[in-house]
Parts: sequence; C-alpha cells; structure tokens
Amino acid sequence: MNPVSVTQGSGPVVLGLPHTGTFVPDAIMATLNENGRKLADTDWHIDRLYAGLLPDATTVTANFHRYVIDANRDPQGESLYPGQNTTSLVPLTDFDGAAIWAEPPTATDIDTRRAAFHAPYHAALEAELKRVHALHGCAILYDCHSIRSRIPFLFEGTLPDFNIGTNQGRTCAPAVEQSARQICERAADYSSTSNGRFKGGWTTRHYGQPAQGVHAIQIELAQSTYLQDEAAPWAYDETKAAKLRPHLAEILTTLADLAPTLGGTS
Repeated sequence: MNPVSVTQGSGPVVLGLPHTGTFVPDAIMATLNENGRKLADTDWHIDRLYAGLLPDATTVTANFHRYVIDANRDPQGESLYPGQNTTSLVPLTDFDGAAIWAEPPTATDIDTRRAAFHAPYHAALEAELKRVHALHGCAILYDCHSIRSRIPFLFEGTLPDFNIGTNQGRTCAPAVEQSARQICERAADYSSTSNGRFKGGWTTRHYGQPAQGVHAIQIELAQSTYLQDEAAPWAYDETKAAKLRPHLAEILTTLADLAPTLGGTS
C-alpha cells in the first residue's frame, strides 16, 4: 500500500486529506485492542464528500489510518493544544479517552512509522504546494477534516457544523478566512465558528506562510452534516451530502478565484 495518493490539478488549491485513510499494516493491527481495531476516529468518507467539487484542484491523501501515525501532528510530538485533551503523534487513546492498544508502540516503533508514513505524506504535500506555487505565484492549502459533533473528552457541548481554523489568522491572508467564514455564515441551517476548539492542525500551521504566498486553512466539519449517524457503520448520507456539497464547492471556488490577489511579499 502506497502511504500517499496524489492527484495533480492545474489550479491554485491543494486539498489535504490526512485522516480519511483506513489502511493499517497487519503487524500494527495485531497490536491494537478490540476498541482500537474499530478505527472509530476516521474522517469517514471525507474524500467522497469533496470529490469533484473543484475539478482543477490537487489532492494529497494519506492512505494510512491516524492510529498508525497522525499525519496532522508535529513529527516531533509537540502538542497542538497544550493543557487541553487531544491525541498525539501516535495516539494512545481514542477521542473518548479510551485505550486503543493491546501493545502500545515503542519509541522505535514511532520512529519507524514516522519515516514510513508521516514523512512521505508531507514530502508529497510539500512538493505539490511548491508545484502549484510555481504555476500561480501562490498556493492555497485547504485541509479537509471531519469529526463527531459530540465528544465530551475533547470539547463541551455540540460542535458547530463548520469549524474554520487558521491559527488565529496567522496561516493565511485575511481574505481567505473572511471569504470562507462569510460563506459558512450564509449557509442556511448550518452553524459555524472560526478558530474555536479547532484552530488548524500541524499541517495548517506548518505550511501556512502567507508572506511567502502559501495560504492554509482547515475546515473541520461535524460528521452529523453528512453521515446518517455518528456511529458505526458510519454510513454516508446522500441527502445530507447533497445539501452540504454546494456550500463546500462555493468555498473552494471562491478561494481559487482569490488566488491572483494572494502572492507573497517576499
């Protein structure tokens, strides 16, 4: 199994999909406990949800599961949200705080997985951002995510439907965040927030360098917006998705149209 799949497009937008993969090597699967083998914390069907919304977009998809190693975490293991419950580079628990390993990975295991999975994904993502930047004078990284709307271990209450993350505006030009926020706020029957519980993961924070013409934004969707139920078997809901997809397409198209104004300053 190739750890990463790339579909090259000619436009300025690169879609990152770090958490839709479900591949777990047999040797690693054997060390997960019964709870871990459920792979519950997948961004279920997020690749299907975004498919075809922006035909000239580039996509970079991690095929491995986040329990193998999380492609959206600092490779050195630094926490994204110090002082808050979260999951690590190789998570030891699921999003509910329950153990997922019968045999937790060793430091050597983590080093091996970093080289075999995390590094190839980011090498591919960095290469595509450079390629797109060379074509357009800028690149817009849109990191695609989803999560259950109610997870008491990670946040109180019910998560908004659209969760925009730009690390408090540091990872993109103001127009990028503002455009996405306005579209989300106009979307009837959906709730939204910017830089709330989710401020953008390591990918957004690492690559978002607006002064160099690389703009990064993360959208974390509540899975209730497109799944039949936020529980196994995690079935895709065609009716819900058909209502949601036009809003996502509008965001992507609007960001692509912004590209000529987004060159860097250095």
